Amino acid sequence: MKDQRDRMRMKRDRTVLYHLARGLVRAALGFYFTRIERFHLENVPLVGPVLFASNHPNSLTDALVIGTSVPRKVNFVATVQLFRLQPVRWLLTHCGVIAINRVKDDPRAMRSVLDTFEACFRVLERGEAIGIFPEGVTHDDAQLKTVKTGAARMALEFEQRHGGKLELQIAPVGLTFSAKEIYRSDALVSFGQPIRVADFLPRFAENRHLGIQALSAEIEHRIQSLIVHLPHLERARIVEAVKRLYLDRLWVGNTVIHEPVSDRAGELLLTQAIARAVDRTFIEHPGRAAEFARRLDHYERALKRLHLSDEVLAQFPERRRMVRQSLAWAAVAIIGAPIALYGWLHRLLPYFAVQRSVRRFSEHPGTKTGVATITILSGLVAFTSFYALCVAAFRILFGWPATIWYALSLPLASLVAHYYLRDLRRFGASLRAAPVLLRAPSAAQTLLKARAQLIELIEAARRDLRTARAGEKGEIIP
Repeated sequence: MKDQRDRMRMKRDRTVLYHLARGLVRAALGFYFTRIERFHLENVPLVGPVLFASNHPNSLTDALVIGTSVPRKVNFVATVQLFRLQPVRWLLTHCGVIAINRVKDDPRAMRSVLDTFEACFRVLERGEAIGIFPEGVTHDDAQLKTVKTGAARMALEFEQRHGGKLELQIAPVGLTFSAKEIYRSDALVSFGQPIRVADFLPRFAENRHLGIQALSAEIEHRIQSLIVHLPHLERARIVEAVKRLYLDRLWVGNTVIHEPVSDRAGELLLTQAIARAVDRTFIEHPGRAAEFARRLDHYERALKRLHLSDEVLAQFPERRRMVRQSLAWAAVAIIGAPIALYGWLHRLLPYFAVQRSVRRFSEHPGTKTGVATITILSGLVAFTSFYALCVAAFRILFGWPATIWYALSLPLASLVAHYYLRDLRRFGASLRAAPVLLRAPSAAQTLLKARAQLIELIEAARRDLRTARAGEKGEIIP
């Protein structure tokens, strides 16, 4: 009886700790990202055993984003390297994180993989959810790497053990970050239709290897459908250019989106359509694709030579609008300067502490992988500690009523300071570009003509693809 009460108390304590940690992580993510959008959250199974299988572009941040996005507890599988420190091990264990030993961690300890499977089976048998990243590694680019067979093997062995009666489902997840290494960027979490693992049991019973391969291929296909996956990486530059030059026009007259979606989800759907169209153009009209690539290279080199951006050049014909925007920004800059200065006075020291942490602890220096994770965790410590010291000092000097208002002002002033500096840099870039465009109108007109020709090539390709594919059932061309 006493043992049962102890187990119930331990379970209750772990649940409370998990929800506290989840709330803290959600707040930290809210400060780092401008917004985290959830697309097709209705696809998430709310009851029963579930295996969330996701791409892995952003290190530990991926688990944090998924764990705070779904309306149920998710137990994640993580490398044993994270469990080396006793306090961290205690926290991760109580939050439901399951350690796994990879070959790169310790090739001699692969027996622990079987122990990991058993730990996962116990979680699934309780009807809970597990999050796993079947690529096995995090990476810098946004492309899905080869999906390893561990997730499929785990799922099929679990279902076979229970005769398919527990109805395990694999919920595919696609993570897309607008600029994962940049503070106050956006994130999109896309949830696909769940995979019913029992459907693959007959093939698994006939041939284990083929059954695991079939389920792994299905997981890979489902995740690819939720992100912008480019099998030919050399075409990524073309896709980004088409998106930059033409996305606004696709929003106005798109034939891809047929449901109410958020801006970030809509951008993902249109970018996927652009990627498909680019691939088809390279296959069916290689000459046109090569011509576009050649003109794009010439256009981008000219922009770089004049230190211009495509965004600034696109606004150049609307000079009155540029003047109005400049005057409006100047007024905002004058009004907001005191608040921004106040924010940076309190932000500077913890900001440099975070930057130093990123340089010191980045697993792969010079890459974007892990930057968000280190920034979030070190920022949580640095800003919280520094602001706590400021509030304590203010309390001694001015008492409680004023201290409460002071404490509430710190996070708001910090955000204002960040946006002020970001927009000031953009405004400075526009000011630097204006003399170039005004002193050399012929160069500006040449660039605008080159930009217009690129858009004409996009529109011509779009017309031809739509005509050629008009009779093909299910084909979607933007």
